[in-house]
Amino acid sequence: MANSSTSLEDVPSLDIMTELLRRFKCSSKPDKRLILIGPPGSGKGTQSPIIKDEYCLCHLATGDMLRAAVAAKTPLGIVAKETMEKGELVSDDLVVGIIDDAMKKPSCQKGFILDGFPRTVAQAEKLDQMLEKQGTKIDKVLDFAIDDSILEERITGRWIHASSGRTYHTKFAPPKVPGIDDVTGEPLMQRKDDTAAVLKSRLEAFHRQTEPVIDYYNKKGVVAKLPAEKPPKEVTVEVQKVLSS
Repeated sequence: MANSSTSLEDVPSLDIMTELLRRFKCSSKPDKRLILIGPPGSGKGTQSPIIKDEYCLCHLATGDMLRAAVAAKTPLGIVAKETMEKGELVSDDLVVGIIDDAMKKPSCQKGFILDGFPRTVAQAEKLDQMLEKQGTKIDKVLDFAIDDSILEERITGRWIHASSGRTYHTKFAPPKVPGIDDVTGEPLMQRKDDTAAVLKSRLEAFHRQTEPVIDYYNKKGVVAKLPAEKPPKEVTVEVQKVLSS
């Protein structure tokens, strides 16, 4: 164990019992290796923690993992830092290497949810090769399919109260007074990413890059198309159906 980690003697009994119970409950769950694919606003962020808890998986968000590897100064993290400092993109091999490292953690024992990777067919192939070496493969790719026009309505209607983080939506959860926070009476703002123009370019990039990835996994017969335009609770039910089959 690393020196920085607390010795178990110092961990409260309740925490140890809770973790033991969680591991006991998890031991009977089937292993799952999942990829979540969907455009911004499709609800991946809402479903991901639910799936993670239900199936005892670890959540691998490649952006966070890169930052963590850089901070921890792992061999791959050091290479990644040098690359990023030059203003270059981190190579696919490096990202796959970081995923490979992360998969060895105890929290990933039952499998993982990959979010934001692979974005290209080349990345998908590299990921598959790495998994094959470990004797595993991707079990399911959850495709959060949703019409661009619905996304535009979802995203461009979002308004935020900056200091509290409270969010509103002009159609689905409007403030009592348009443009004003219910609690403080302060003005609401929009994230600069939440404008129609930014969304349009993000969606174009998403379709151009990611549709081929969905096709790639479709040929392997592991894609499950989710009706991501439905309310979150209904999407959760769909996800559970797909993952229990």
